Amino acid sequence: MLSRWSKFKQLRHFAAIGMVVMALAGCATGPGRSRVPGDASRQPLGQMVVATSDADHDLLAQLMAGEMALTRTDLKTAASAYGRAMQLSDDPKVAEQAAALAIAVRDDDAAQAAIARWQALGAKPSALAQARAQLALSQGNTEEARRQMEILVSSGDPDAWRQFGRVLVGSRDAAQAAQLLEAVATPQRLPGDPQAWLAMSELGDKLGRHAYAQQIAEGAVKRFGTAETYAWLGQMKYHDGDKVGAKVLFDKALAKSPKNAQLRLAYATLLGQGGDYAGAARLLDNGPQDADTYAMRAALAAHGNDSKTIGRLYVQLQRSPDDVRQGSAYLLGQLAEMLDKKAEALKWYGEVADDDDHAFDADLRSAVLMQDLGRSAEAHEQLAQMQTDYLDQPALLRRAYEVDAELYMNDQQYAQAEHAFSRALQVTPDDPALLYGRGLAYAESGDIDLAVTDFRRLLQLKPDDTDASNALGYTLADANRDLPEAQRLIETARSARPNDPAIQDSWGWLQYRLGHLDQAEKSLRTAWTAHKDTDVGVHLGEVLWKQGRQEDARRVFDEVRKIDPQSTSLHNTLQRLNP
Repeated sequence: MLSRWSKFKQLRHFAAIGMVVMALAGCATGPGRSRVPGDASRQPLGQMVVATSDADHDLLAQLMAGEMALTRTDLKTAASAYGRAMQLSDDPKVAEQAAALAIAVRDDDAAQAAIARWQALGAKPSALAQARAQLALSQGNTEEARRQMEILVSSGDPDAWRQFGRVLVGSRDAAQAAQLLEAVATPQRLPGDPQAWLAMSELGDKLGRHAYAQQIAEGAVKRFGTAETYAWLGQMKYHDGDKVGAKVLFDKALAKSPKNAQLRLAYATLLGQGGDYAGAARLLDNGPQDADTYAMRAALAAHGNDSKTIGRLYVQLQRSPDDVRQGSAYLLGQLAEMLDKKAEALKWYGEVADDDDHAFDADLRSAVLMQDLGRSAEAHEQLAQMQTDYLDQPALLRRAYEVDAELYMNDQQYAQAEHAFSRALQVTPDDPALLYGRGLAYAESGDIDLAVTDFRRLLQLKPDDTDASNALGYTLADANRDLPEAQRLIETARSARPNDPAIQDSWGWLQYRLGHLDQAEKSLRTAWTAHKDTDVGVHLGEVLWKQGRQEDARRVFDEVRKIDPQSTSLHNTLQRLNP
C-alpha cells in the first residue's frame, strides 16, 4: 500500500526590499525662432559651463557607492568607497565606518590609515582602542590586542565591556579570544554591573573555558545575588549534571523575582529537558502569564496528550489581555485544531499578522482547514496566491506547491496533483519527498511508467529508503508486472519495518498476484487488523472473494463502506468482481 500523507510545518520569514529612485529633470526650450551657433541672442545662463567633480572626488557618490555595496554584502567594494569618502569628509563617523570595513576585509594598511584619520577627527579613546584591538586580533598580535583591550576596559566608558565582548565574539581564532578573555576580564577588573559578569561568564562558556565561566558565575552570585545570577549558575550546574544543585539555585532565583515570566520559562525548560513535564507545567501554571508561557504550557500539554489542559488553555488565552491574545493568534489556531474546532482555528489563523514569524504556517494551515471544511476551491486559491507571494523564496515556494499537491491528492484529483508536484520539482529538482509524492500521483492516475520512473530515481538518490522500496514494489505488483523485482523490493522494506501495515498490505497484494491466496489472506488480515485502511480492506475483500468466501468478503466490504462511502477503489473492485 502507498503510505499516507504527513503533516506539514514550516516557518515564515518576510524580507523587506528597499529601492532608491533618483530623477533628473531637463529644461524645456522656449518658443520662437531657430537658433544657430554663436547666436548673440542666447541667454547668458545658456552660455555657462558648469564644472562637475568626478566620482572619485564626490563625497556623496562615494557614500552612496559604499552603502549600495553593503546592501550586496560586497565588503571589499564598500571598504574602498568608504576609504575614499573618508579623505573627503570631516565626519568622524565616516572614518569609523572606513576603519571597520578595512578591518573586516583584512586590509591592514587601509585600516591603520582609517584609524589615524578617525583619531585626528576626534574619536573617543575607547572606540579607538576597540578598533585597534580588532586590528591586532586580525593580525594575530595577541599582546597588542591585550594592551588595547586593557585600555578599552579602563577607559571609564559605560559601554566598554560590551565593546570588549564584541571584539572577542568577532575574533576568527576562538582559542586566542578565550585566552584574552581570561587575561583581561578578571574578577578584580570586572565592573559593579551583574550583566557584565553574566556576559563574560556566558562568553567563556561558549569559548570552551568552562572553569572560568563557573568562577565568574559563582563570583556574580556572591557579589550581587540577583535572580539572574542565581538562574545562570543554576543553568550551568544543570548542564554539568548537578540537577539538585540547579533546582536549589533556581528556587532562590524565583524567590528573588517570583513574577519574572522569563525566569519561570528558563526553569521550566530545564525541567522539561530532564523529562519532568509535570513539574514544568506546575511551575508555569502559577504566576503572571504572557505569550511565551502560554506557548510552552500548550507544548507541554500537547506532549502529554492532555486534552483537558489544552481546552483550559484555549479558554484562558482567549480571555487574556489584548496584546497577549493578538500575539498568540497562531497558538490559538493550533489549540483550536487540537480541540477539533476547525472553523474557529481558521478564524484565528486569519488573524495572524503578516509580520508574525508564523504567518506562512498560518496560511498553509488555513488552506488545509478550508479543504477539511469543504472549501477546496478557496484552499487552492489561497495556495495560488502564496505561490505568487513567495516566488523569490524557493524554500517557501516549494512548500506551497507541495501542500497544493497534497490537497489535490486528498480530493483524488491526480492530474492537478502531478502538475503541482512537477512545479515544485522545478524549484528543487530531485527533491526526494516531491519525487515520492509525484510517483504516488502517477500511480493513482494509472501512469505506471511515469510512477516507476520517479520511484527508481528516488531509489538512486536514496538507495536505503524503505518507503521508496515499498512504493515501487507495490506499484509493480499492482500493475502485475516485474513481479520478481517487486518481491525483492517489498522484502527489503519488510526487513526494515516488519510490522508496518502498509508494507504488510504490499506483501499480501504481491502474494495475491503470485496466486498464493492463503499467504495473501494472512498478510492482508494482519494489516487490516492493525489499521482499518480502505485500500487494505478492499484488497482483503478481493482475496476472500477469489477464495470463494463471498459472504466474508461482503462483510469486509461493508466495513470499508462505513469508513469511506465514496471509496473509488471499492467501487471499481465491486464492479470487477460482480459485474
